[in-house]
Amino acid sequence: MLNRSIFRQYDIRGIVDQDLNEENLYLIGKGFGTYLRNLDKKTLVIAGDARLTTPAYKDAFIKGARETGIDVLDIDFAASPILYFAIWYYKVDAGTMITASHNPSNYNGIKLNLGLGSVYGEEIQKIYEIIASRKFATGSGKLTHDRKVIPYYHDYIVDNIKMTRPLKIVVDGGNGAGGPFLPGILRDLGCDVTEIYCEPDGTFPNHHPDPTVLANNKDLIAKVLELKADVGFGLDGDADRLGVIDEKGNMLYGDQILNIIARDFLEKNPGETVIADVKSSKNLYDDIAKHGGVPVMFKTGHANIKNEMKDKGIKVGGELSGHVFLGDRYLGFDDAIYVACRFAEIAAKKDIPVSRFLEDQPKMFNTPEIHYHVPEAKKFKIVDQIRDAFIAEGYEAIAIDGVRVTFKDGWGLCRASNTTPVLVLRYEAETEARMNEIKALFEKKLDEFAKQ
Repeated sequence: MLNRSIFRQYDIRGIVDQDLNEENLYLIGKGFGTYLRNLDKKTLVIAGDARLTTPAYKDAFIKGARETGIDVLDIDFAASPILYFAIWYYKVDAGTMITASHNPSNYNGIKLNLGLGSVYGEEIQKIYEIIASRKFATGSGKLTHDRKVIPYYHDYIVDNIKMTRPLKIVVDGGNGAGGPFLPGILRDLGCDVTEIYCEPDGTFPNHHPDPTVLANNKDLIAKVLELKADVGFGLDGDADRLGVIDEKGNMLYGDQILNIIARDFLEKNPGETVIADVKSSKNLYDDIAKHGGVPVMFKTGHANIKNEMKDKGIKVGGELSGHVFLGDRYLGFDDAIYVACRFAEIAAKKDIPVSRFLEDQPKMFNTPEIHYHVPEAKKFKIVDQIRDAFIAEGYEAIAIDGVRVTFKDGWGLCRASNTTPVLVLRYEAETEARMNEIKALFEKKLDEFAKQ
């Protein structure tokens, strides 16, 4: 029987040969195929990333899905956003991406889509229940191979972006699935592009494929400085998250990338809503309002943000983690390849360097995400206790996803991870000393409630 814990909040992900093997992928294919047939859906497009086990896992999943009567279109190797684009391009019912995103090389996984929306939360658990019951639909689905979507995707982005001048850009593909695609698009937009680690290699020999962690950008930063480039772009393992390095070698975090894009969007679309997750900086929310937009704070998680945007008709959104979603001039999903090109378009229009784009904002001090390990059975209760304690002391507490406590000069966040037995914490304030004071307030309550 499959390990239920790999059926996570937003996808299926586990360790190769421990949690996942070809037999498991075959069963998951049958489970998802049955899930689709129960919804009167019949067609699916599939792709896979650069991981060593992906081709075999993809074939096993296809076999299982076809045995439930699903017609499968295989576009072979691609980045996750190309898979999403293919769902739209081929007008199929569903999509499957074999990927473990930014996880280490000994992981693999599956992202599932129903149309352009993610299958997540309770819906992923329904697929597990189908597999556990062994009540599979039966049939004989067709298998088709077609990669004409790849050049169409390339041309779609090139036609969408209008560069007013060429930029010098460094792209770090992280040896993932996006490296073969972004540099060529940027070159066709007229840019001078230098590639590092853009060859797909599922062992990730150069660095961990997560550009939102500063340590993983060491070589990208060095190359930007060496070449005096205008900007550097880093892609994660499946190219749905973006990292940006300015011309001085400073890293822009996901909320800052979203902030720059939101300003450009709001110039042309005053009064529109921009959505971001609870981990994002106070500067972002203040800046959206300052530039004529309506800021909305929402739950962390790419599926949460994407589906809320779809439900509410919001065109721009993102997360601290580097997911940026653009329904403005694009299709609404998280595509680091397209977002990099939109960022380049904005940079080309400005007569100041990237390092000065947000120079008018107040300086804020913040921590990275901090993980506090607690028993799985207690994590949600502890968050509730911390929320209630701060409210009892008269503080404003936003409880849309865990608890974000607002102070006049900063904020602190405590939320339960959806996938591991940890509490995720983050703090921000106008001074480093105040940030540490807020951190100490939370830690005192954490220590108290975790021991109960």
